Amino acid sequence: MDAEAIKRSLEASGLRCTPQRYAVMAFLMESNQHPTAADRVDPRSSRATTYNNLRDLVQAGLVREVALEGRAARFDAKGMQHHHFICDRCGNIEDMEWYDVPKPPSRSLGKRVVRECELIFRGLCATCAPRRAPIKKARVA
Repeated sequence: MDAEAIKRSLEASGLRCTPQRYAVMAFLMESNQHPTAADRVDPRSSRATTYNNLRDLVQAGLVREVALEGRAARFDAKGMQHHHFICDRCGNIEDMEWYDVPKPPSRSLGKRVVRECELIFRGLCATCAPRRAPIKKARVA
């Protein structure tokens, strides 16, 4: 995504295109990984500014936050819909093809309103799976 496209996407979402917000968005768009907020190093921005901009981008729907138990949240600005695979061993996050996830019937939601449904696959990635330690069976005496 070029500079003008980033600026247009920010403005279309109701966000001002500040230099710091633009830098965060450009960094996420260029990243092939799913960086954490701490991965974003910009001498013009304090850590609080980076976190605030990430929060604003998530709320505007331009960035997705991928939450990991016990680890720092990671962020994803890829425009196409996709699911994620998270490796239990190395923590790597991979993009997975999008599959439509049916929303639950409205009667089961009560007064809740579903914004989106996303699948997160968990297991061992292609790198870690071959190194999996064999499961030891308990010996019976």
